[in-house]
Amino acid sequence: MDARNILDLAWLIPLFPAVGAAVLLLFGKRIGEPLAGWFATAMISLSFVASLVAFFALFSLHPDAARTNVSQGFTWIAAGSFRADFSFLVDPLSSTMILFVTGVGALIHLYAIGYMHGDPRFSRFFAYLNLFAASMLVLVLGSNYLMTFMGWEGVGLCSYLLISFWFERNSAAVAGKKAFITNRVGDFGFMLAMFMIFKYVGTLNYSALKAVPALHLGGATITAIALLLFVGAMGKSAQVPLHIWLPDAMEGPTPVSALIHAATMVTAGVFLVVRSSVFYDLSSHASTIVAWVGAITALSAATVALVQYDIKRVLAYSTISQLGYMFLAAGVHAYSAAIFHMVMHAFFKALLFLGAGSVIHGMHNEQDMRRMGGLRKYMPITAGTFIVGWLAIAGIIPFAGFWSKDEILAKAWFHHDYGLWAVGAVAALLTAFYMTRQVWLVFYDGERWRDAPAEADVEAAHAEVHEPHESPWIMTLPLVALATLTIFGGVLDLPFINYHANRLDAWLGPVAQAGHEASSFELALGLSTIALILGVVGIIVGRAVYKNGLNADGADPGVVRLGGFANVLANAYYLDVGLARFVSGPVTWFARLLSDGVDREVIDGAVNGIARGAREAGGGLRRIQTGLVRNYALAIMIGMSALLVWVAARATL
Repeated sequence: MDARNILDLAWLIPLFPAVGAAVLLLFGKRIGEPLAGWFATAMISLSFVASLVAFFALFSLHPDAARTNVSQGFTWIAAGSFRADFSFLVDPLSSTMILFVTGVGALIHLYAIGYMHGDPRFSRFFAYLNLFAASMLVLVLGSNYLMTFMGWEGVGLCSYLLISFWFERNSAAVAGKKAFITNRVGDFGFMLAMFMIFKYVGTLNYSALKAVPALHLGGATITAIALLLFVGAMGKSAQVPLHIWLPDAMEGPTPVSALIHAATMVTAGVFLVVRSSVFYDLSSHASTIVAWVGAITALSAATVALVQYDIKRVLAYSTISQLGYMFLAAGVHAYSAAIFHMVMHAFFKALLFLGAGSVIHGMHNEQDMRRMGGLRKYMPITAGTFIVGWLAIAGIIPFAGFWSKDEILAKAWFHHDYGLWAVGAVAALLTAFYMTRQVWLVFYDGERWRDAPAEADVEAAHAEVHEPHESPWIMTLPLVALATLTIFGGVLDLPFINYHANRLDAWLGPVAQAGHEASSFELALGLSTIALILGVVGIIVGRAVYKNGLNADGADPGVVRLGGFANVLANAYYLDVGLARFVSGPVTWFARLLSDGVDREVIDGAVNGIARGAREAGGGLRRIQTGLVRNYALAIMIGMSALLVWVAARATL
């Protein structure tokens, strides 16, 4: 079969998990556990196989030809000059996205079979997972902004369903609503951007973006479109100040955390910016804002992670920080570096989240790192693979995170944005430190779990201490696979022959720029060395602070050194609290003003006033209708007389 014909079957990629979701929603209870989990895993695995086939078919096309293919479906919307097709675009960017979305997603599905064992809504959980994957695949494969937006809204809905999956807990229900509402703020920006794109470009198809420079749109128009798209990206990819939903999303089951925060939803915003790179290339102001918001997010989230004790919340703030790196790269036009870090982040962050889930499972639902310690003895596979993820995110060679993070910092330097480089470097140092803190508190030091009952056993004052245990093979196998990808993933972007001919850069070249290059090999090597030193220093300092675990009184030695500032960090700079007070105060007051004042008095008052006037006019007319014939005859006579007088007056003029 011809490569183009194979690519025309791209609709099968999201279809497999969509069918899985439909079957499980309809017949999940009959299928039951564990078959429902295996069926969902099979569906996403078939999608991964289809993604591989599509990738090799695309790769087989000659580089000089356009490595892009649109599989035409049907006309979805046609209204006047507006037309939106239900079709899928396979190009280097979308093929890269679908590979790690389906590949990492399949491993997470497999892991979830063991993690969700015994849950009364086991089948429904996997239906939501499949639906989430299908929505994400529609998002990245859509051939136009409207198709992307449909997948965009799909992952928003599924995130609500999955984060609040254990809705019996009020905290989970609130977290789901918080994620849903916060993302709606970003969606508003995305929608306005689409309106402007259609107005000034005439279509929402991605194929038309290459023609945007020739349209000679005004700088203000380009900047407005770029910033509105970025508002949408900020919501999905949790950038300051729309990041507040992501830490609370830890209320969902751990496989959800891995899926949302590693391979799918949070990467959607980065994908949108890269896909829309033509607008950012034409607007230096928008690009600068993107870069600095990313840098500030990377640094602020890294500082907050320093004082967290929930094993998953540390990783949540780490995700926010790493997403900031991706936007920093996009802001300096190093789009391929942003995608490279996105892929590497999917590997090591999925590994870390699933490793955290394995710890929670082995610790009988305990998530507080202060009640852990010494777990490497009891959970050797989990500990070993988690350490691989730690070294990767800390930026230690040869692990995946070193190559991608180093490239982002280097691109910032080559772009002559030395301030951005400095902020990113400090964030890298802090990342190595807080991840070292997490590893030492969880896997090293004394066995503090012997001193306090697990959270699940708090009700029993003298509960028996349960020793930690390793997770079953169905949970450790994905950990080993992800650890392998984390170790060797960096080869995806290693140079072909010289230092400026990277593999991923060449592959994504037709879609995404690689950014500025080094003026010399020595400069590139020097920057890489600095990045490595930052990671090593962070680890050394972290081990020095936490080599003995917590203090004798149970205090955190790092938090003690921070003093009063630790409270600021523990409350995430009070941004969440401030927004809550702002909403419950001025926003609520203004809403009540609109409701009680404008709506009730003005709008309802006008409607009610018209109705009252009509009623009173009718009442007045009703008095004339007496039912007496002589009154009607008199009225006719008066009317005829008036008419004759008027005619006579007109005739004499």
